Amino acid sequence: MRSSVERLRPDLLELCQAELGVDPFELVGEGTHMAQPAIYCASLAGWSLLDRAGVDLMAGHSLGEFAALVAAGAMSERDGLALVALRGALMNRAEDGGMMAVGTDVETASSFAERFGLHLANDNSPGQVVLSGDADKVDSACENAKAEGLRATRLRVSGAFHSPAMGAAAPELAAALDAVELGEPSVPVYSGVSAAPFEPDEIRARLVDGLTSPVRWREIALALQQRGATRFIEVGPGKVLTGLVRKTLGDVDAEVVSEEPARA
Repeated sequence: MRSSVERLRPDLLELCQAELGVDPFELVGEGTHMAQPAIYCASLAGWSLLDRAGVDLMAGHSLGEFAALVAAGAMSERDGLALVALRGALMNRAEDGGMMAVGTDVETASSFAERFGLHLANDNSPGQVVLSGDADKVDSACENAKAEGLRATRLRVSGAFHSPAMGAAAPELAAALDAVELGEPSVPVYSGVSAAPFEPDEIRARLVDGLTSPVRWREIALALQQRGATRFIEVGPGKVLTGLVRKTLGDVDAEVVSEEPARA
């Protein structure tokens, strides 16, 4: 991930090191406070490879919303990085929380979550839902999932992200967003909170809401297709979102951007 940023956007790597005072790529395993800035920079490096003339719609999964809004010109790269660094630090403070992936549909997962006092965190695809909550409740739910015929995996995360447990982080992120200049995105950017395009006057509120609200990625994929999207290109590190889009939409043209410039 670092080598790609260093090769494609060395200026962004320098900005990231100056903002944090450290190289987040060297410390990415220490927690989300380092992982989020690193992923943000890698996403914008990937974006630099894309032939942007054909980009009609954008979306980002959780943290990816910030990179998508920057790519769409709604905020500067520097402001986006500062916000992502703060967001990561605030989320990293969360303790005694956990998350689990459940291999089922959102209705079944929601019912299961309610019985164990958990919250829906990510509706990723028709067969992948993530739940969030207190660590002991997540452990209990994982132990009981098999008895209920569910595939479940405890995720290696430090907190109960996208749940009410993140509420304490909201005021500080909101204050930081209030100090940032925002503009209208050049193309529609879909919000994980609403599964609809960000309205210019609601960007701040939606980004804050994203701390405690579930990511509606499955619905976003369906909405993009309904809006006319026929090709999906993932610019962030990895290929997880490409897989989720294929699981949701079936046999669609979905790919990860490569270092050969791709046309959208």
